[in-house]
Amino acid sequence: MSPTFGIAFGGGGARGLAHIHVIEALDELGIRPVAISGSSIGAIMGAGMAAGMTGKDMQDYTRSVLSRRVEVATRMWRARPGTFAEALQGGLRVSQFNVERILRAFLPDAIPESFAELKIPLKVTATDYYGHRLKVISDGELHSALAASAAIPAVFRPVMRDGRLLIDGGIYNPVPFDLIEKDADIIIAVDVVGAPTEAERKHPTSVDLMFGATQLMMQSIIANKLKQCRPDILVRPAVSKYRVLDFMKIDALMNETVDIKDELKREIELVMEARAGVAVKGRRGKRVG
Repeated sequence: MSPTFGIAFGGGGARGLAHIHVIEALDELGIRPVAISGSSIGAIMGAGMAAGMTGKDMQDYTRSVLSRRVEVATRMWRARPGTFAEALQGGLRVSQFNVERILRAFLPDAIPESFAELKIPLKVTATDYYGHRLKVISDGELHSALAASAAIPAVFRPVMRDGRLLIDGGIYNPVPFDLIEKDADIIIAVDVVGAPTEAERKHPTSVDLMFGATQLMMQSIIANKLKQCRPDILVRPAVSKYRVLDFMKIDALMNETVDIKDELKREIELVMEARAGVAVKGRRGKRVG
């Protein structure tokens, strides 16, 4: 019997566009995961895959939107507050966008309204701000869960769901491979958090420092998790030079990370060979016994 696969898509804002290459690689290998988990942009990409979208579907759709400034501007206009009262809801927050409205404007129609309509089980992370804990969402309304997972502090407003104030899932679990470690035989984790690079910004702005400090915190969390348990495969696309909101740089980012496809295929081949070798050795041992 062929082994089953689970995949965890990490958070990282625009850097998570590289997840599309990973999905394309799995498509080309004919691998359909039985379990998916995701944080922030990883939750959104995971929802697309769980809904049945192929990597090509996702790349075509994403490029059709993000490669055209007019299209982005039109959708952002569509995501504007419906009324002045809505704009002032919770106080005047000029710097905080309503992530739920933005996702409604940008997500493809293929992503359904509820977890129950997905073709592959999906676990989405969020952070319970006042509960001081990780919140894992796997049922009920899907769009609000994705919005909560992607609610980057200081950029997007928190999301209220089930009476709890939720923010970015990457705060507690940037690459949630541990959530599905018992759901499949082989677990793949994709880390697109990245890290500050001196070559790109020798004089970082206050915003750069804020996001860079968050990257360092998330990498610390990932390193600690890897000491406790490891996925069978961990891939890290070269995305550090891109900032969290660099979505308009999709062409450059996708071109510079395409080699992750071949890297993942090699890693899968090695894991499969190792498993086959163990199985053969086990059968020989039984015959000798």
